[in-house]
Amino acid sequence: MYLFNSTSSLSSSSSSSPPSSPPGDLVAELGSSQADPGGRAMAESNAIPVQDENNCPIKVEHDRKRRQFQVRLNGSHERAVLLYEYVGKKTVDLQHTEVPDAYRGRGIAKLMAKAALDFVVEEDLRAHLTCWYLQKYIKENPLPHYMDRIQQRVPTDFHLR
Repeated sequence: MYLFNSTSSLSSSSSSSPPSSPPGDLVAELGSSQADPGGRAMAESNAIPVQDENNCPIKVEHDRKRRQFQVRLNGSHERAVLLYEYVGKKTVDLQHTEVPDAYRGRGIAKLMAKAALDFVVEEDLRAHLTCWYLQKYIKENPLPHYMDRIQQRVPTDFHLR
């Protein structure tokens, strides 16, 4: 199992307990080690909340079979998703990100974008960014280990929505 927290990139977990998700799935979870005085976990970069309304950590799951990253929203059937397709043996197209209206503005798309780009780096892949949100994310977070993986560069005159 792979874990993601706000202070490191993907790393293999080495706990002796059985994995909490099926093998091959990526669960990106921001740890509660980054907490404000009220006990709410916060991400370092932009201090976005990383817990849902029920005070549970937001988990990004990677469903390799469906080629998507997803966040289950408050135990309901609703999900936020980031869809991708393989367009070559070592290239993925990050195509679409969707968060239901009621859950927008909480950093959910940002968590999925980071998980997807960390997957690209971990698997030594290249990425096309068809999704406008991923283009925005990479422009706002031009980290070298991400930028080296992008096949087409985001234009410098790209306007954020």
